[in-house]
Amino acid sequence: MKFVDEAKIKISAGGGGNGCLSFRREKFIPFGGPDGGDGGDGGDVYLLADSQVNTLIDFRYQRNFRAQRGEHGRGRLCSGARGEDLVIKVPIGTEAWDDDTDELIGDLTKDGDKLLVAKGGWHGLGNARYKSSINRAPRQTSDGTPGEERTLRLEMKLLADVGLLGLPNAGKSTFISQVSAAQPKVANYPFTTLYPNLGVVTLKDVRSFVIADIPGLVEGAAEGAGLGIQFLKHLTRTRLLLHLVDMAPVDVKQDPVESVQIINRELENYSEALGSQDQWLVLNKMDLVPEDIREDLCQEVLDRLQWKGKVFYISGQSGEGCDALVNDVMNYLEESRASEKDKSADSSQDDVQE
Repeated sequence: MKFVDEAKIKISAGGGGNGCLSFRREKFIPFGGPDGGDGGDGGDVYLLADSQVNTLIDFRYQRNFRAQRGEHGRGRLCSGARGEDLVIKVPIGTEAWDDDTDELIGDLTKDGDKLLVAKGGWHGLGNARYKSSINRAPRQTSDGTPGEERTLRLEMKLLADVGLLGLPNAGKSTFISQVSAAQPKVANYPFTTLYPNLGVVTLKDVRSFVIADIPGLVEGAAEGAGLGIQFLKHLTRTRLLLHLVDMAPVDVKQDPVESVQIINRELENYSEALGSQDQWLVLNKMDLVPEDIREDLCQEVLDRLQWKGKVFYISGQSGEGCDALVNDVMNYLEESRASEKDKSADSSQDDVQE
């Protein structure tokens, strides 16, 4: 199935039913008075995050959604039935934007999250509502109001703890298939990954985290070159970026230092927040680097980059160094979550004291 992470849809909430103009017509009751009932409210439109939905592809085929209108009022003071709500299922991690105002309406990040995106119209009033001591036979009613209409832009962002970065053919797909059960396409040519892949990395002590592999970036990606720029938004939810660099002398057509700089420039051009996100350098394909030049080659790359962060030496193909990397990632994520939990607790105490 094709991966689709953006879609535009038009939604219409149900209009309210009209009020009824009616009078009692019963034998022996010559002046029965008004008995027109109110209309029913229109149905609302909701988005519902569903773990069984993995992509927005369904919205390529159905773009218009309308909730049920409220029924009109009837005689004998019978009110119209309320219109049935419309619930649209979307993948977890979907953001809903108003396409006309570019306003973020809501973000559905957990299974079962429900978001009201269009409110149904109010019911109209029947003539019984207008009866008074000086107007015993009103012929006045009101119509129901129309429901809200919106053009929504749905953007799906994968929920992953860790994101993989790198030029095409840097070995990202091989790495994710080595450390998780994901089975992305792996081949000896660029752009084998055409859409993001998610993998769950499970350690021996049953701890786990989710890792996302996006298509490789190329120079000029921020201006639309290549494929990866379309999927960079999926990295904005991650806590850590792993930057994979191809170190194999046979395969290297580009200087490893230059490849790192290209990717980081594209991140900064895309988003300042993404450019400043925590990032670890992962020197990949070390099994193809002769041992007698391995240490000098890696040190030269680090010196030229003036890299101060964490560095790992791995081989996605053979698995060398992968266990140490995923263990360190797991520890980092647990410390990050604990730190956020402590900050949240401190802010809650401050609010209570105020």
